[in-house]
Amino acid sequence: MKYAKRKLLAAAVVVGLGTGAGAQAPTQVSVFKSATCGCCAKWVEHLRANGFAPAATDVEDLDAVKTKYHVPQAVQTCHTAVVGGYVIEGHVPASDIKRLLKERPAISGLAVGGMPTGSPGMEGGTPRHYDVLSFDKQGNTRVYASHGN
Repeated sequence: MKYAKRKLLAAAVVVGLGTGAGAQAPTQVSVFKSATCGCCAKWVEHLRANGFAPAATDVEDLDAVKTKYHVPQAVQTCHTAVVGGYVIEGHVPASDIKRLLKERPAISGLAVGGMPTGSPGMEGGTPRHYDVLSFDKQGNTRVYASHGN
C-alpha cells in the first residue's frame, strides 16, 4: 500500500512539473467601465485574447476613477484600467501595454483619447490613424505609439 501511495505521489509531482514548469500566469488588469458600454467589453476581450487576465468592474461614477488615477481631462474616455502600477485609459492596444510593462518608463500611464475607429474594441468601418499618448500626474502627454494609416 505504501508503495502505491509513493508511486501515485511521484506521478502527481511529474505531471505537475510538466504542466506548470516555466509557465507564466497572465498579467492581471483591473478595468473600470460603464455597464452599458459595448466597446469596453470588446476591449476587455481584446486584452484576454492577447494574454492578459482582465477583471472588469462596472462603476456608476467613472469620473471618480479618473480623478483617483490622475487621468488628464484631454484624454479621458469610456473606460480606465490599471495594470502593473500603470493607468490605461481608453482603447490602448495590448501590444502597447506589453511594451509599457517591459520598458517600465517613468510615466503614469497610456491613453487613447476618443474612440477611434480601428482601435481595439472599435473595429468596423474604415480604420483611422490614432496616437497612443503617455501621460504623467501633472497632465503632460507625449506620443508613445501611432497606429493606423
